[in-house]
Amino acid sequence: MSTYVVVGLQYGDEGKGKITDVLSAKSDYVVRYQGGDNAGHTVYAGDEKFVLHLLPSGVLQCKGKCIIANGVVVNPKSFIKEIEQIESKGMKTDHVFISRRAHVIMPYHILLDTYREEEQGGTQIGTTKKGIGPCYEDKISRVGIRMVDLLNPQILREKIEKNLRTKNALFSKYFGKPELDVESIYNEFVTIGEALKHRIVDTELELNQAIHEGKNILFEGAQALMLDIDFGTYPYVTSSSPSTGGVCVGAGVPPTSLQNLIGVAKAYCTRVGHGPFPSELNNELGEQIRQIGGEFGATTGRPRRTGWLDLVSLKHACMINGINNLVITKLDVLTGIKPLKIVTHYKTEDGKIIDYFTSSTTKLYNYQAIYEELEGWDEDITHVRGYDELPVAAKKYIEFIEDYLGINVYLVSVGPERSQNIIRKELF
Repeated sequence: MSTYVVVGLQYGDEGKGKITDVLSAKSDYVVRYQGGDNAGHTVYAGDEKFVLHLLPSGVLQCKGKCIIANGVVVNPKSFIKEIEQIESKGMKTDHVFISRRAHVIMPYHILLDTYREEEQGGTQIGTTKKGIGPCYEDKISRVGIRMVDLLNPQILREKIEKNLRTKNALFSKYFGKPELDVESIYNEFVTIGEALKHRIVDTELELNQAIHEGKNILFEGAQALMLDIDFGTYPYVTSSSPSTGGVCVGAGVPPTSLQNLIGVAKAYCTRVGHGPFPSELNNELGEQIRQIGGEFGATTGRPRRTGWLDLVSLKHACMINGINNLVITKLDVLTGIKPLKIVTHYKTEDGKIIDYFTSSTTKLYNYQAIYEELEGWDEDITHVRGYDELPVAAKKYIEFIEDYLGINVYLVSVGPERSQNIIRKELF
């Protein structure tokens, strides 16, 4: 049995897509287990750039099967669009399948997300308005529509009618918006079900059989631990659990089957949307990092907030995930910045110095980051492939992270291309 889980350790956008893409070349299965098309994974294949929102990032390299598992909320129109994008480049997609148990993002989910975010005012979360949260709400409320329902027209109609009784009342009476038509939505999604029926399967059965047979299985998360619904900066979080624990409920596999837990973090930190960010750089240096690092949302194009690497939050993320292999990406972006800073502690409102993460988002806004300064480097490292070839200061930066977290960095990314990696040990 060889299983691998790739998760983000910060606020998303750490470069998980690239790592998944690299590892997927040796995988029999690549499995996406949570989130929806609010995620944006950028993958480069030669001169081609692919921005994937719903498909597993390993879809370009995996020679086996790519699975969207039950924990994902699926916008089938986005799925079809991404399939067409890949096929237009001459690539095959007949190895991509969706769990029968995965919930479907419906038009009313997207509208509800949009109305809440744009028209209620006040405490916006900063969602991508893709309907992710409302779809998960219906799942938990036990009124959701699943992929399997698209294959049963009678059940599909009944569920749409039931949902629209509630949603239309909300749209018209609370938001003052037009109601949606049952017939048009039903006809559209019956057609979608017919188009996708050959891809809708019982994925948990096949995955557990593959584990039993010792196949290489790569589980891919979206977003990151600091956006986890339970352990992130609530309420400025996503609506699922992007943790290693989320694999079990999101793909239907037992925790005893998870072996290599790979955490991905940038050499600095970024965040999209609202929420506390203790190490944020609201200055020219922050803008410099944004421009050099290309820190703009893959899904929305929004400029990402930038800041120094925060080891307090990173330690929290590694603890919750049980990380045993660490990846540091975009080390090359820090070239020429002197000195470098890393957050090692927080100072609370009452002057207490702590090295652990708080559950109180309100308090976190008022915490002061305490930094350790490290020497920077000027050498171009984008061509480096051996760890010993890195500048001394760059190696000290990596080793400082390792010493603080007590976890070895197995891969350092020094550029966006598949080949721009320093691999210190082989996992496969």
